[in-house]
Amino acid sequence: MFQNLLIDYNGRIQHIIINRQSKLNALNKATLAELHTAIYDAFHNDRVGGIIITGAGEKAFVAGADISEFASFDSIKGEQLARNGQNLVFNQIENGNKPVIAAINGFALGGGLELALACHIRIASENAKMGLPEVGLGLIPGYGGTQRLAQLVGKGKALEIILTADMVTAHEALQIGLVNHVVSQQDLLARAEEIMSRILLRAPLAIEAAITAVNASMQTGADGYETEIENFAKCFNTDDFKEGVTAFLEKRKPHFKAE
Repeated sequence: MFQNLLIDYNGRIQHIIINRQSKLNALNKATLAELHTAIYDAFHNDRVGGIIITGAGEKAFVAGADISEFASFDSIKGEQLARNGQNLVFNQIENGNKPVIAAINGFALGGGLELALACHIRIASENAKMGLPEVGLGLIPGYGGTQRLAQLVGKGKALEIILTADMVTAHEALQIGLVNHVVSQQDLLARAEEIMSRILLRAPLAIEAAITAVNASMQTGADGYETEIENFAKCFNTDDFKEGVTAFLEKRKPHFKAE
């Protein structure tokens, strides 16, 4: 079905693997379109509880965008490129109804780091290196990098990373809050699956509500507290809430149905 992606499953966990090893898994237009479709399908597939995104091989998660595709662009085409990518992929992931973990298995540069930033949780292998090198091309990050990086690591550190275009190591990324965990290359997917499996023990509708509420804290014009109250209230009308409370009182494990 896909030319640039591999799709794999482990129970309710779907793996989306960006498979352009000869290009260090760089994001070209076709790959972004396939990512949009794959993520949309996963979000609307009842059999999928969560998604892990990673890159093929051991060198790169995604080593940036395919520069050759936009080398001749003017500002109008540049705006379309950024807006389409944001709406179809990066915002789609961040605002999705299911958890998405980035398993960063190597270089995550430019659009690759921006892809990881859009995910809800980031886990890096020890060999991973991350950065936003766009100013070295006369550009700035255009897929949300200036916003999401600052939200994660603070304004000063984000500006240092963006303005120097320097890469940070996995352990530096952990220290500044850019990634949640650092593990060996061979343990990367297992750790991502272990965290996702713990998430999938919880109530799916509550997880979706929590993602919505946390995201609201970062959105201009949104009232995060009000969003939290609204989503807290909605949970009371779900069968999962009734099951969760009943299971707690009966001292057994709950069986959630996303209802």
